[in-house]
Amino acid sequence: MELKTFPRLGESCYFEQLENGMAVFVVPRPSYRRTFPSVAGDCGCIDSHMDGGGSAPAGTAHFLEHKLFDRKDGNVHQTMTAAGAPVNAFTSSDTTVYHFSCTDHFPEHLRTLLRCVSTPYFTPEGVKKETGIILQELAMVSDRPGWQRHRKMLQGLYIRHPIRTPAIGDGSSIQKITAEVLYDYYNTYYYPGNMALCVAGDVDPHQVVSTARMILPRERREPVARRPEKEPLISVQRETITEREVSAPEFSLGLKLEPFPDGEAGFRCSLLGELAAELVCGRSSPLYNRLYREGLLTRRFSLGCSSVPGATWLTFGGESHDPYRVRDAILEEAGQLAQGLGHERFQQALRAEYGASVQGLDRVDDLCLGLAHGWFSGCHYLDFGELYTTLTVGDVRDFLGRAFLPECSTLSVTAAPGQIKTSA
Repeated sequence: MELKTFPRLGESCYFEQLENGMAVFVVPRPSYRRTFPSVAGDCGCIDSHMDGGGSAPAGTAHFLEHKLFDRKDGNVHQTMTAAGAPVNAFTSSDTTVYHFSCTDHFPEHLRTLLRCVSTPYFTPEGVKKETGIILQELAMVSDRPGWQRHRKMLQGLYIRHPIRTPAIGDGSSIQKITAEVLYDYYNTYYYPGNMALCVAGDVDPHQVVSTARMILPRERREPVARRPEKEPLISVQRETITEREVSAPEFSLGLKLEPFPDGEAGFRCSLLGELAAELVCGRSSPLYNRLYREGLLTRRFSLGCSSVPGATWLTFGGESHDPYRVRDAILEEAGQLAQGLGHERFQQALRAEYGASVQGLDRVDDLCLGLAHGWFSGCHYLDFGELYTTLTVGDVRDFLGRAFLPECSTLSVTAAPGQIKTSA
């Protein structure tokens, strides 16, 4: 295996790409009592293309994630959890991840998980039962104001990209998913060359690799090529209001950007996007503190930069009795910083972002996910330490000038009748 060190972070990482194409990362954590492995697939809710032609119903990736734990002799989720290795999974827009943690019998549990993801077992009866469960889940999440608000924000930003479609699907699409659909989807996306095994803990890296070689198929295939449709840069809709009985109006402000490139350049853009958002309205920014003092924002406030193949956007969200003023203040602040961001303030924000990223290395689930995402996009996640040193004041000013454009924004608001005005 190749051992790569990252002196700036005080980290090291073992890596090997198996003959079947799977990437294996092992980050040594000698002081950890628990071991944290994850198997990530480069496929998620935006992926619907099938090898045999046609498209999978919306929600298929999420449905398959639920059903992959089923075996002829029982359920892997139940057996591993009972054996002291709690296992779980999640499906994001572009990634599906299966993960567990354990204190002992790691090789045995790893073999179980690898067999689980490499040997599907779907039956019509099992799919029918799961359909009812997922429809109940859909009913619950659809009733959450935050879920609705975020969904309408994405639909206000994008006209064609599948990020518009709910990850879970809808009532119609979920009922179109059959065992045959799941097998077709599995055969399209679930093969070693489209996956990464990431482990953090006190383990032998060579044992991890040998276990993967022993369990996984040997066939090598080229990864599925995503084919996102070209999107206009301007947003589809500038604002939407959803009436719900909430204690205070809630908002999500989205800003549509040009999609980030793959590789190190795209990773650097992501760091730049997070830094720019924090400078504009992060918790330590002058704007956030002014809006908080004026009662226009509360402690329930978040921001971030999100990117999937073919789509990139910034989000600012929270509570406000006048979300329009908050939106306008954010756009105005970004414009001023694009012209006059000073070196001292830039350095303070850069140090804070870098420090938060370094502290995040202790969240091993996020670390493993970062390693997988980096591999899928053509870079190494732990290179962020060096990439931060390449960011400049000029980079941030340029980003702010390009990213915070009114015509590329949408404001999604949830409020009770009469809580706010219906237009800016």
